[in-house]
Amino acid sequence: MLYPWQREDWQRLAALRDRLPHALLMHGQQGIGKRDLALHFAQGLLCEAPRPDGQPCGSCGACHWFSQGNHPDFTVVRPEALEGGAEGDGDTEAGSKKKAPSKIIRMEQVRALIEAVGVGTHRAGLRVVVVYPLDALQTEGANALLKTLEEPPPSTVFLLVTDRLDRVLPTILSRCRQFGVTRPTSAQALAWLGSQGVADAEAQLALAGGSPLTALHAAEAEEQPLQRWLVGQLGAGGAFDALSAADQLQKLPVPAVLGILQRWTYDLLALQLASQSDPGGQRGTRYFPKERTAQARCAQATDAHRLQGFAARLVGHRRHENHPLAARLVMESVFLDYRQLFR
Repeated sequence: MLYPWQREDWQRLAALRDRLPHALLMHGQQGIGKRDLALHFAQGLLCEAPRPDGQPCGSCGACHWFSQGNHPDFTVVRPEALEGGAEGDGDTEAGSKKKAPSKIIRMEQVRALIEAVGVGTHRAGLRVVVVYPLDALQTEGANALLKTLEEPPPSTVFLLVTDRLDRVLPTILSRCRQFGVTRPTSAQALAWLGSQGVADAEAQLALAGGSPLTALHAAEAEEQPLQRWLVGQLGAGGAFDALSAADQLQKLPVPAVLGILQRWTYDLLALQLASQSDPGGQRGTRYFPKERTAQARCAQATDAHRLQGFAARLVGHRRHENHPLAARLVMESVFLDYRQLFR
């Protein structure tokens, strides 16, 4: 499927079909539909009777196999945690709990992919491989994939998807044609969220950093009230109870908490700059417009130098956000660091 804001992106993809690169790296902000766009393009490439604009017909044998997930010339590689209902590999040593699904693409998955593309196509046409997120590859797996990209098998197209272009090996970047996926405008995102029945879509979209799919999933998730609670607590500035907040939020995914902190810090920095260029103005807030009063109070209690240092440390935390550390300990550390901004 295509989202309403992807029409121009689809036209750009369709224009590539005559001279299709062997590897297309699709990148952009998280939660804007890059994976769905890649899968739709893959189906269009395999379709036996594509529409004039290159979209799949949805009714031929190839489309039927694709929708059932058993097309012989289509392979998708992703972490177990994104498989939907994955329960891990088996029991823990204690035998009482299942292992958590892996959040990385394992080396054995890459080996299986290399073996699969090493044989001819089943239907004498294209073979399409989708890998997402590409940054979930570890160094060993990335190097193994690199060798395949350097000497690509005939009639094979790799569609690689990532939110974090900075985490992709430069050698892989050099073997791919990059394709930036367009972020929807605020109006497009709000209209779509409204069509999905999301209440208070503007606040949801702000909390999600402008990503409509992230906003939709958050609205449907049980942790949404906790995220809103965190935003309210951050406005306390130096009175923020870091340890209590970490205890309250330890069931939230660490990436979600770090993302909220990053956006909140961006707003504080923007308010700092706005106060210098437009004293008394209303510019500055982007992600949390309803919290502008609390943010203005926090911005006045610190300075840009401290905020920039904290923002840089958040980037460092995000590099290891999926590491199996105790979420509560990570949050305690970050929240205590945040509180120090106001002292």
